[in-house]
Amino acid sequence: MPKFGFVTVEIAKWTSLVGIIVVFAFAYLNCSPPQSTKTVKFPNEPPKYPMYDEAGLEDEKRWTVYNVHDPAIGKDGDFYYLFSTDVRVGGPARPGIQVRRSQDLIRWEWFGYAFEGIPKPALEWVPKARGIWAPDVVKIGDYFFLYYCVSVFGTNRSYIGVARSKSLAGPWEDLGEVIKTTWGDEANAIDPNVVIDRNGQPWLVYGSHFGGIYITPLDPKTGKAVEPSKKILLARRPASVQGAVEGAFVVYNPDFDMFYLFVSYDSLFRDYNVRVARSKEVTGPYLDYNGRAMTETSIDPWLVGTKILGGYSFIGGETWLAPGHCSILRDPKKGWFMVHHAREWRNPSWMYLHVRKMVWTREGWPVVSPQRYSGEEEQEIPRQLLDGEWEVIVLDPADNLPIPSKIVQVNSQKIRKVGENDFVFVHGGEEYEGKVLPAWDWERWRPTLVFTGISKRGIALWGKKAEAIQTPE
Repeated sequence: MPKFGFVTVEIAKWTSLVGIIVVFAFAYLNCSPPQSTKTVKFPNEPPKYPMYDEAGLEDEKRWTVYNVHDPAIGKDGDFYYLFSTDVRVGGPARPGIQVRRSQDLIRWEWFGYAFEGIPKPALEWVPKARGIWAPDVVKIGDYFFLYYCVSVFGTNRSYIGVARSKSLAGPWEDLGEVIKTTWGDEANAIDPNVVIDRNGQPWLVYGSHFGGIYITPLDPKTGKAVEPSKKILLARRPASVQGAVEGAFVVYNPDFDMFYLFVSYDSLFRDYNVRVARSKEVTGPYLDYNGRAMTETSIDPWLVGTKILGGYSFIGGETWLAPGHCSILRDPKKGWFMVHHAREWRNPSWMYLHVRKMVWTREGWPVVSPQRYSGEEEQEIPRQLLDGEWEVIVLDPADNLPIPSKIVQVNSQKIRKVGENDFVFVHGGEEYEGKVLPAWDWERWRPTLVFTGISKRGIALWGKKAEAIQTPE
């Protein structure tokens, strides 16, 4: 029989009094009863970088999260380094690959340029080029390899080159050509990405609208294509949408023993959106959630590929347009992240960096947070914290302009826990399985909870709690 101070209770006889006695006993012992909810660690307030910072256009040190297009990310020591296309608002960009860095993926600083201009062999092949596009970084052996491309918009007279360094901070030694294409070729030598397979073999993924996305093996010693003409098709879209697929990124997830192909669909100026598919082999075939191959061109082009990111707007915030051309980071300590650019509806000529936490469903599909990263950690979330008013966005694969959120009421019938941090969110009669994360609400500027998940039809859903959440001091 347990004792609480001076009170002794025979539990079998007085079960109806246990709750009252426990509260009385804790009060007598000058302490509090156990909490009914687990403490959730919410992220701290992030830096508030200004939108449309026209005063900073001539000062590169103020180019923290803007003037970012086609970002690629890597980590070296204590720093994350971000490499991106040569662009700038309001005038021509200096060629050389822009470089930024951060120690936490939240606060970014300008670092400089990887090159002093366009490498000479690339410029000889594409003399009308005005900058370097879509870099990617990967470590192979003792070196970091920096892949880049040079082209002219709307053509496939294009060149992929590679440089190497012992550090992501540089200096970079240009090694020259990896692959090049010209008018009449099926492929387009742009948007390079390197993936390492299970055996440590590096592969180059590249391509765009013209013939689609291809993969070819690389020599791990030189970083160059073993035989450029031997390429395997990974993804293609029909002529009815101008073959609009580009910005490919392939990553291996050992937890599911699968390779994942991320691509961007449609126009980078208007309706960019990110799709994903997966394969047991690095060379494909890559199938989406519904089992459709990414090379399928005979059906509705928006029904192929599982959409996990697109234009959106939450109440009180910016309307984000054409998010895409992503890079995926796996950090052993922090988890998975998607890094991409996005434009804002009021003036799409401005390009901003977005970093998002990426999590995985129990079925092994990646989904991304509806909010930009501010330090959130995946953790157990008590179900009772979820009741109340939410904003939701269904990422309709056929609607790739910004989708506004809708207000819904959430209760135990609308969201239920199915694992430590796995939830089913019921909306519109459909069940979406995914994760709940503590996040920073960039629109209302306060901590919040978000949901990201996917339905049995392969449709993704985002949710964000609209009501204020009381957090510990």
